[in-house]
Amino acid sequence: MNRQHPISFYIFLLFILNFVWVGGAFAQKTIVSGTVRDAVTKETLPYVSIFFTGTKIGTQTDADGKYTISAPDAQTTLSFNYVGYTQVVRNLVSSATQQIDILLKPDSKALDDVVIVAGKRVRYRNKDNPAVELIRQVIAHKDDNRIKSYNKVSYRQYEKMLFSMSNVSEKFKNKKIFRNYQFLFQEQDSTLIGGKNLLPVYIQERLADSYFSQSPEQNKTVVVAEKQVNFDAKYIDNKGLKSYFSRMYQDIDIYKNNISVISNEFLSPIADGAPTFYKFFITDTLKNQTPEVIELSFTPRNTTDMLFEGRLYVTNDGHYAVTGASLGVNKNINLNFVRAMKIDLDFEKNSQGKYSLSKSNLLADFGLNKNKGLGFTGERTVTFKDYKFDAAVPDTVFQGKSLVVLADADKRDDLYWKNNRLDSISTNQLKIYHNIDTLQNLPSFKRTMKIVTLLFAGYQNLGPYEIGPVNTFYSFNNVEGLRLRLGGRTTPELSKRFYFENYAAYGIKDEKWKFFLSGTYSINNKSIYEFPQNYVRASFQRDTKIPGQELQFVQEDNFLLSFKRGVNDMLLYNDFYRLDYVKEFENHFSYAMGFKKWSQTPAGGLFYQNDNNDFINRVSTSELSLQLRYAPNEKFYQGKIYRVPIPDRYPVFTFRYTAGLKGLFGGEYNYHNLMGSIDKRFYLSQLGYSDVTVEGGYIAGKVPFPLLDIHRANQTYAYQLNSYNLMNFLEFVSDHYVSINIDHNFNGFFFNKIPLLKKLKLREAVSFKALYGGLRDENNPGMSTGLYKFPVYENGANRTYALGNEPYMEGSVGVGNIFKLLRVDLVKRFNYLNHPEVSEWGIRARVKFDF
Repeated sequence: MNRQHPISFYIFLLFILNFVWVGGAFAQKTIVSGTVRDAVTKETLPYVSIFFTGTKIGTQTDADGKYTISAPDAQTTLSFNYVGYTQVVRNLVSSATQQIDILLKPDSKALDDVVIVAGKRVRYRNKDNPAVELIRQVIAHKDDNRIKSYNKVSYRQYEKMLFSMSNVSEKFKNKKIFRNYQFLFQEQDSTLIGGKNLLPVYIQERLADSYFSQSPEQNKTVVVAEKQVNFDAKYIDNKGLKSYFSRMYQDIDIYKNNISVISNEFLSPIADGAPTFYKFFITDTLKNQTPEVIELSFTPRNTTDMLFEGRLYVTNDGHYAVTGASLGVNKNINLNFVRAMKIDLDFEKNSQGKYSLSKSNLLADFGLNKNKGLGFTGERTVTFKDYKFDAAVPDTVFQGKSLVVLADADKRDDLYWKNNRLDSISTNQLKIYHNIDTLQNLPSFKRTMKIVTLLFAGYQNLGPYEIGPVNTFYSFNNVEGLRLRLGGRTTPELSKRFYFENYAAYGIKDEKWKFFLSGTYSINNKSIYEFPQNYVRASFQRDTKIPGQELQFVQEDNFLLSFKRGVNDMLLYNDFYRLDYVKEFENHFSYAMGFKKWSQTPAGGLFYQNDNNDFINRVSTSELSLQLRYAPNEKFYQGKIYRVPIPDRYPVFTFRYTAGLKGLFGGEYNYHNLMGSIDKRFYLSQLGYSDVTVEGGYIAGKVPFPLLDIHRANQTYAYQLNSYNLMNFLEFVSDHYVSINIDHNFNGFFFNKIPLLKKLKLREAVSFKALYGGLRDENNPGMSTGLYKFPVYENGANRTYALGNEPYMEGSVGVGNIFKLLRVDLVKRFNYLNHPEVSEWGIRARVKFDF
């Protein structure tokens, strides 16, 4: 599984963040900080509301009464508001940075309606704390108040997702580079996070009917209408972009123990273990409401952990239902590129006398710089209406997939949307649909996107043909020496049915040409890179390969993988004749059938030698294969080369069967090769998440070692998640094996508690890999005749082994989030250390971009 963000997603970000580096230096800021105290008791006041007068730019004091507020331009006055206290307005001086401490006086009139819990400051503790007792009552009544307390529920929901450039200044707008894009800068909006000027660049809407049944527990969503901005498919996968945003901005359920936001798991303030991680304060009691509502403020015990801060509103009627919530994050949180985040949840009393979610709003402001410069803001608003509880929902509604999109959902006209939206939408937000269409037709924009795609996706689009990938044009190894390659593939502009791909490569040292040619026919008349795939492909490839090097999301002749440790002189010259058929279904089950004729010739330090000491120049096999794959609820981004999964909690099941057929087109061996694997991510709340892969394989039949399972090794300096990073190429072979691979990321849980480290916002990771297997006597050249001898070094030492009675094991400890994009692991190999040319320790690095 790939745990990084898709390359094409970066291209979308670059479309926005191209502007960040150019315009950030022109903003003039006002920064004010200080402490707010009670004028009588001199005790600090938590959660005081602070605003620049006449703007929407605001903040709150923290649990210690401290605050910092900033604006992108000069401000004149600052107001302080706290329920039960008289408002204070303070004039600001002309300096950009200043400190203002405030004393608030109690307001006797306001105290008639609200009781403020205050007094002498004491050390916070859970025992005998009325706020903690209250939150425990909320936790105890969760099951009674959530939507799953009903037998059946149906409702309609409207979703709007908007992404905007933020902090746009007049100087920035008037730069020469935007001379052709002035239409984008109309009617900016300054009412969201921080009051920054916002310029919408992406919008999507969805109207759906949702159904829930408790026994058995089932969910069904029927999308009746949807629309979104569509970028040019040559540069951006629109469906993948939509899936990626949906993964970042998921539904917010305050009653769940963990809430997924921006691809991270946050502990809910009413999770079962919330009092262990949060501090709670009763700040208001709103007695003028029926039932009486208590305002409960909360803050993380450790401000760098993946926790919220904010306020809950809870009924004081014995039901302890949540009637509203305002959630944010602390400025010190270990969350990359997030300047601010705000979640507002509104609940309404329903016909059953309980409270149901009526509106959810999530805003997050991103930027390369935490405090200044351009960035972008993402907002998702979901409105819920027409609740029906314990209604007669037919069981047939839940049949089939849990998410169904009506065939005409994307064909609704403007009048339909105007009459059916459950929430308002501004005029300038609607303009984004037209603006992006206009933008993409500008020649200057097309040139820019071609350059960006070439640099980050590796392909140069020439209309019906595109050249790439660029990172394979030059590489080197011990056998071929300098390797030069050039190739490309056709695009849907040439044909939506027929696709061709080719490349040619030449090794300066071995003076051999390598090449590849394939032709693909799309059965469903869709792009062969678009889900669901359904195509037939015929191909021929003559090229080199390192035995035991298996790469998932990168080309083998990638320039960066040319740098390898140790002795790396074993290579295969391969001829592959292939015929493949691939069929995918909407439920993410797929199967692939294929025929492969494979001729392999050893090269460099690799020799095939039989037990008569004769050297074998070529091994030929003919194979039929079947692969089954099931990935329920899978979301992915379709890049130029690979389909990149978007990590989630759902498992992926894979099964592959390969049959070698002796006598068919020159095949020399009969055998059966079976492999199965399960991949799954486990979320462990505040302890981070684990990616786990369990795999097993079995080969039936007598075959030489080149046809055995050659276990995935890595002799590069890059940390590879699915390979054994201290195993040498072709070091271990098996005809039966099981393996487990665990990679756990703590998301800074421990580093956040260490004073000198938490400011760096580093994240710790550990991994463990174990491989248990072996060879039956019939496939062991030391026990059986008619097989090839295992490879040896020049000095006669063995290079290839069968696993013994103990599994091969290695583990690592890593530090991630270095400069927000680098992970470095110290890797240890635990056993089989007596093999030549192996290391017990190693340092490996990988690029890993995370929020």
